[in-house]
Amino acid sequence: MRVYYDRDADVNLIKGKKILIVGYGSQGHAHANNLHESGCSQVKVALRPGSKTAEKVKNAGLEVTTPAEGAQWADVIMVLTPDELQADLYTEHLGPNMKPNAAIAFAHGFNIHFNLIEPRDDIDVFMVAPKGPGHLVRSEYVRGAGVPCLIAVEQDASGNAHDVGLSYACAIGGGRSGVIETTFREECETDLFGEQAVLCGGLSKLVATGYEVLVEAGYQPEMAYFECLHEVKLIVDLMYEGGLANVRYSISNTAEYGDYCIGKRIVDDYTKDEMRQVLEEIQSGEFARNWVLENKAGQPHFKAERRRWANHDIEQVGEKLRAMMPWLGEGALVDKSKN
Repeated sequence: MRVYYDRDADVNLIKGKKILIVGYGSQGHAHANNLHESGCSQVKVALRPGSKTAEKVKNAGLEVTTPAEGAQWADVIMVLTPDELQADLYTEHLGPNMKPNAAIAFAHGFNIHFNLIEPRDDIDVFMVAPKGPGHLVRSEYVRGAGVPCLIAVEQDASGNAHDVGLSYACAIGGGRSGVIETTFREECETDLFGEQAVLCGGLSKLVATGYEVLVEAGYQPEMAYFECLHEVKLIVDLMYEGGLANVRYSISNTAEYGDYCIGKRIVDDYTKDEMRQVLEEIQSGEFARNWVLENKAGQPHFKAERRRWANHDIEQVGEKLRAMMPWLGEGALVDKSKN
């Protein structure tokens, strides 16, 4: 594993570039503001005409432009819109307007790895992928730290793509904690697997199912919420600081014994086989094809599931309980008025 730090990069490379951030969601907000505060004086944010987000960008002291106009101006374009929008965005607005030897960058390898975007031969293509949500990328930078980043180069038309990418990664704070060399394929496939099998799909379903089992057995919903959702943060924070060993060092002997005896009954060989199948579907492109088709159909299943989960009892109970703990909002990672 090759890791780079601030001392390995020339941050002046990115400071001298005209940088277009496409999108101003979680990652876009973080990248644009971190770059600006690192001394990149030429940063613009591309939004669709009439976007309500424009006011947030202007309040941050940044200039708003359109994707097409920004592409004509920029030396480096970082695409931070949702995956499902990027192919059309590139085909219709970015690709036709980019300057020769300009660079297009991504924070996730999805569209490049699965050939949904086929970039022009005369431009650089690199990736800078922070290993954390944009809200954390921003908050860590503000406190003087940084979230580790991945870097990969897919196309090096200028011969300078890696150096520019590394400079960019350091300017958003990645060089403070480490920038790890990878490939678009490795980042994309491991990221999708982690999201689906563990971090999002696996964890959210485990939490909700545990809640349902307790409530269906007659326990108070509030007790089920605390035990199956609220206290997840305690365990995750311990993992974050020192891995699984740190959790087992910190919890009671009773909890540790239950960990060893019961965990393997919940996540058993069947679960592992399903995880392998999930990985195969990612590697073969089956998941990507299904997601593309879902979007072409107007996202019917996706939107139905979003509505169903929004109405789950765990959300209603959680909203009531969180209102009893106002300190949870202090220093919150997500502030919808800003990002």
